[in-house]
Parts: sequence; structure tokens; C-alpha cells
Amino acid sequence: MINFQTKTAQASAVSTDCAIVAVYEKSKLGSAAKVLDESGAISAVCALGDFTGKLGQTQLIAGEGKAKRIVLLGLGKAKELTAKSFGSACQKAFAAVAGSACKDASLFLDDGNAVDLDTQARFAVERMSAKAYRFDELKSEKKSPSKLKKITLVVADRKAQNGVKKSAAVGAAIGKGVRLAKDLANRPGNVCTPTHLTENAKRLAKEYKNMSAKALSAKQAEKLGMGSYLSVAAGSDEPSQFIIMEYKGGAKSAKPIVLVGKGITFDTGGISLKPGAAMDEMKFDMGGAAAVFGAMQSLLELALPINVVALVPATENMPNGHATKPGDIVTSMSGQTIEVLNTDAEGRLILCDALTYAERYKPKAVVDVATLTGACVVALGKHATAVYSNKDELAEKLLDAGKQAEDKAWHMPLWDEYQAQLDSNFADMANIGGMPGGSITAACFLSRFAKKYDWAHLDIAGTAWLSGAAKGATGRPVSMLVQYLMNEAGRK
Repeated sequence: MINFQTKTAQASAVSTDCAIVAVYEKSKLGSAAKVLDESGAISAVCALGDFTGKLGQTQLIAGEGKAKRIVLLGLGKAKELTAKSFGSACQKAFAAVAGSACKDASLFLDDGNAVDLDTQARFAVERMSAKAYRFDELKSEKKSPSKLKKITLVVADRKAQNGVKKSAAVGAAIGKGVRLAKDLANRPGNVCTPTHLTENAKRLAKEYKNMSAKALSAKQAEKLGMGSYLSVAAGSDEPSQFIIMEYKGGAKSAKPIVLVGKGITFDTGGISLKPGAAMDEMKFDMGGAAAVFGAMQSLLELALPINVVALVPATENMPNGHATKPGDIVTSMSGQTIEVLNTDAEGRLILCDALTYAERYKPKAVVDVATLTGACVVALGKHATAVYSNKDELAEKLLDAGKQAEDKAWHMPLWDEYQAQLDSNFADMANIGGMPGGSITAACFLSRFAKKYDWAHLDIAGTAWLSGAAKGATGRPVSMLVQYLMNEAGRK
């Protein structure tokens, strides 16, 4: 992992293996670049026409003064720079430095563009952390690690130092949370079992203050009447774990926010068996749980003054002689009965009991996160998380958090007209509503268990992982969740 630091200094006074300096379109030098251009070397490179300052463009050249090397970082048109484009450019700069023999680097933040210094600090750290991530813990031969171990964010104005330091800490905390979410989701189903998730919850509780963790066994869940959750666990030899993490950083009287993460550590589809092609990707079906774990990690790092409860119903969905069959009827913790028409629509079956369990906390709000439906991928692709809510104000808070964090989301309808698709001749409801509006009817199903509080559902089936050559977990929507919690805690 990269160690990020901040300091106030003039570019000419910083000793570093590599200075990363801003250059804007048409080779307009940023303030640090001007200082380090004493010999005219930077201007000479730009005059050749190979480096123009185009957004994301980088060039490594020989250093000046106390900087052994310089990476020119193109930031495009200064007035059009955004937090997202700046973060992406920083990832390009990181790649340029990490590919060298540098042990440390200094990123000089520049105030001559449309992104304030605090935002630059956060997104530089967050996105560079993401670029540094690799998952090779299960490979027998690991790639030689980069020699780059430390990156210092440098500002010239001492008055800006405090804000930059705080924002960099936010970026580092989110980066750490995203890393945990990716690690958990990338681990295969024979490693990342429900028990493994419980172990990680207890590890967090041991490492940080104001945090407790426990897990309910199948027998304890049965006593609570969690028949829907247990119907999914019935076909697996792996013990189910209903994980509960409680963070008490706010006033004792303050109502908590409850995060619920779908924790299907491997999904075969159960008796409604999935096709074999790409079934390996179903290790990512606990992406909601991974995101909740990541958000809790970041929350703990930031020590936010807020109370948060995380609930993770964790189990595999497997086919065996004890597995739930299509047509079976199960009774949820709420007492409502469910006709299981398709055992591959299992996420909602474990979440509904978690939503009922959440009632005991008398929560300020409940947000569940789940790789719930392929229909969501059809609707929104890989770019936006779907947001459903029984309270428009809560939906707007999450959407605003997504905008602030550059973790996009889209508000989806939750209209009564869709509820009829869940009608059953034999139970209170069916667990599927047919192909039309599949992501919506899944949310409608969950809404029936969340009537006693403000609730939102994030369908991350399209955003939690990538397929193909870049296959792996994305860590989304950790940054959105953390931003939402920061906003609720008054730290914007």
C-alpha cells in the first residue's frame, strides 16, 4: 500500500525522486511547473509538440533542482477540469511513476483550475490508491512490487494545508475501504465463505474503537423466525452467518443508520441452476456485503460521529437434497409467506429477513446494497447503480452523495402498479414478478419488508464487478456510501 502524506512547500524546496506537476492544454504550465522550469527544460519538451497538456497525458523527463525526475501531467482545459477527470489523470501519473525506479513522489496540487485543492487532494489519494491495487494473494508467483512507497501531496499556500490534509485523509480512508471490498469480492467462494466474512467483521471490531461484531448461527436465526433467509442456506454445507456490526460513534440517543449487504458468497442458482458459462463470476454475488464491509472500514478510519449498524446475511446458494425447491412456500421473519418460484431469485429472500431484523434498531434510515438482478444490468448497464426508495428525500441524499463521490447512481421508480406482478395463488407473494421490470419488481418485493422506516435499495448488479479481460471487483458503491455517511455526520 502507498503511504500518502501532505506538506506545504515551494516546488524548488522539495527533495523527491519524482515531482508530478500540472500542465494545461496548449502547454500552459501550472505554478509548480513554472518554478521547476528554471533551466527551460519543461518548456523545451512542450515546444517539441510531443507533450501538449492534453488531459491524462504524461511525460517523464530529467529532474530539476531537488527533484530527480519530473512527470508532466496534462490536465486539459483548466476551466473544464472536474474531480473525476482530475482523479483519472492522477491515475495516469501514478502509472508513469510506478513504472520507474522511484521510491517516492511528490504531487504538486495546482490552484489554477476549476477543482479546489481539497477536492484535488481527496480524489488524488482515492484514485491513486485504486490504481495501486492488485489482487495476487493467491498466485504462487507474484509480480515484482513497485518500488514506489510514498506519495506526498504538496501545496504552496500554508493556509490550504489543513484542508488538504483532512481531504487526503478522506481519500485514504475511502481507498482503504474500497481495497477491502475488492479483496473480499475477488476471493473465490472456497476462501470467502460466510465464516470468512464473520472473521473479517470480528477483525475490524478488534482493530478499531466503538465497534462490535457478532454473527447469528442458523439455530439462532431459526429461533428468530428467519425462514426466508434459511431457505436459501438450506442447500449448502457451509454454515450460514447472519453478521451484525455495530459502530457507536455518535450520541447514545441518536438513531443509527443501518446498512444491509447481500452476502451470497457463491450463487449456483440453487435448484433453478444457472448456466455453466461465467458461473465463476457468481463469487461476486456478495458484492453488496463487500461494499458494506468497505464502508464500515472507511467509517472506522474516519471515526465519524454517527451511529451505524451493518447487517450481512451471509450464505451460499447451493443445490442438494435439502435445498429449497421451486414452488416451496417459506415464512419470513415478518410473518409474510413467500412462494419461491425461482430459487435463483435468492438475494431478496435473505435481504427481506435482514430488513425485518433492522426494525429493532428504530433506525433513522436503512440502505440495503445488493447485486440483485440481471435486469438492472439490462436497464442501466455498468455505469450507474440503481436507487429505489420509499422516501424521495433519502433517495436524493444518496444520489447527491453519488455525485459528490463521482460514483454515479440513478433514481428508479417504485410504483404500486408493479406490485401486482408479485401476486401468488398460494402465498402472500411470489419471489419473482416475471421479466418485465425485473429490477423494479425485486425492489417492490423488498419494499414490503421495509414499511416501518425510511428505506433505500441499491441494485449494484451492473456496477459491482467487471467481466472480460478486466474481470474483478470494482469496490462500488463504497465511495457513495461513505459520502452519504459523512454528509449525515455533518462532515461534508
